[in-house]
Amino acid sequence: MYSALPAARCDVAIQPGQAGSGTNDSEHPETIETRLWLEEHDWLFTVLRSEGNVSPTFRFPDLISACVSLVFLHDDAPARIFDFLGTQLVLRPPLTPRRRESMWRPQYELLLAVQRSPANRHPNPKFQLDQLTTACVALCRQHEGADTLVLRQARLNMADRAARGRPPRPG
Repeated sequence: MYSALPAARCDVAIQPGQAGSGTNDSEHPETIETRLWLEEHDWLFTVLRSEGNVSPTFRFPDLISACVSLVFLHDDAPARIFDFLGTQLVLRPPLTPRRRESMWRPQYELLLAVQRSPANRHPNPKFQLDQLTTACVALCRQHEGADTLVLRQARLNMADRAARGRPPRPG
């Protein structure tokens, strides 16, 4: 796993700006480390432990990536993300603890494009990866039946990764 963040311990909630002693996990280069605000992490944990999360049981990288994918099904995904950040997340205490998690690279690249977009440059406020990730989870959470939607999207993402990982068929 590659990290787009400073190293931090994953067994405790981390405060923004708090340094830790974590290391890159080179065994999983297809995932990227991110942080998730506790409120959204707690909701995803209920999805993780839900009766619907079976065969296979999806983990946090799958669930976070599913939320990002669901938000990006809409053409106005960046606008929705920045709207949430500017009207809701910005009102939360800025030192809210976060949990260290990871997401799959394709969804990270979607968020990286948003992070590098003009909407996140001067004179606008600058939002970090953890805030963008949290926004996607929060936006998914607002939908009725969100847990079912997230688990379905996790399955679609898994099938897409499997299809991309296969060598082309001869002939």
